[in-house]
Amino acid sequence: MIIPKANRLQQVQEYYFSRKLAEVRALQVEGSAIINLGIGSPDMAPSAETIDALEQSARQPQNHGYQPYNGTARLRQAMQQWYAQVYQVTLTPDEVLPLAGSKEGIFHTSMAFLNPGDKVLVPNPGYPAYATAARLAGAEAVTYTLEEATGWLPQRDELEKLVAQGGYKLLWINYPHMPTGRAATRDTLAWLVEFSQKHNLLLINDNPYSLVLHKQEPLSLLSIPSAKENCLELNSLSKSHNMAGWRVGMVLGHPAYLQAILAVKSNLDSGQLLPVQEAAIAALQNSHAWHAARNTVYAERQQLAHQLVSELGCSFSPGQIGMFVWARVPDAVADVEQFLDQILYEQGIFLTPGKIFGSQGERYLRVSLCAPAAQLKEAIKRLKSTKETITQV
Repeated sequence: MIIPKANRLQQVQEYYFSRKLAEVRALQVEGSAIINLGIGSPDMAPSAETIDALEQSARQPQNHGYQPYNGTARLRQAMQQWYAQVYQVTLTPDEVLPLAGSKEGIFHTSMAFLNPGDKVLVPNPGYPAYATAARLAGAEAVTYTLEEATGWLPQRDELEKLVAQGGYKLLWINYPHMPTGRAATRDTLAWLVEFSQKHNLLLINDNPYSLVLHKQEPLSLLSIPSAKENCLELNSLSKSHNMAGWRVGMVLGHPAYLQAILAVKSNLDSGQLLPVQEAAIAALQNSHAWHAARNTVYAERQQLAHQLVSELGCSFSPGQIGMFVWARVPDAVADVEQFLDQILYEQGIFLTPGKIFGSQGERYLRVSLCAPAAQLKEAIKRLKSTKETITQV
């Protein structure tokens, strides 16, 4: 390199899955039959109506040009109607901003509201992108603790102590929570709204998992009275509609906040392909039966994942929401990441170490349900047949 990297990259590492999946691919090239249970990339197809809408729109010559930075009016209306139907949240079209996936929205939101030196509260364990986006914006990411003993929910006493230090602007939450699969109650969301308003924080809920293996009515932060005053919600079609690679998401909330995000977004992209937007409109109209069928498949896989982690001696909480199983590794295992590397190289099974989600995930692993039941059964078979070779490193 003839010039050094930007200073901001000193605090940012390559995304774990970018690096680890390259390692997995190298093993596959060498001839290893790796079962990938690491990443949450849906392996099932979107609805037939979604694909048909994409194809029909893509065949129209005029549909391949630049599109509005804030999406088409039809897409915003479809998202507005979807929130009314699924979450019982009333939105106006200017309270909806389509995104090229919610991961984009995490970065754009951070760039829109953070200055160097600002502080951001992020969950531990939690999605690494919250802290990474804050650091790229020059802000300081400060973790708050989530623990199994308290249901993986924020604790008000700890948050009060942290914000008393001053300088905080954003508070990230993610319910249903990834990686633990814990749902929040309406009471929890209500006190978080009250707390954030008391301390002049922008509260943001990242909500892509609420339709996957949900045990109750899907819950939105914006359904809490007065939440729109200082709250945003991110959502996505990646998990709930099997459209991860399509990159369709949204951020919802007060128009003033969305306009600030749009000021960043409009300088970084040139709108989303119209056929993708038309397909998203169709996807948002998927029937209850379509979602139920998807969840039936995930429910079968979840039971198999329970068997898999039980073979490893792990403990877990039943009834987790989302497309993962989060499990605690036995205390006899000294180094969880080394233990999982041994399983990868000796049994050909890729599992995610919980430590990548923060120090509170140190003793945990995560299993993705985004693999056919046959692969999960094969993974269980491999563990059963070679159990004695898995040492507790």
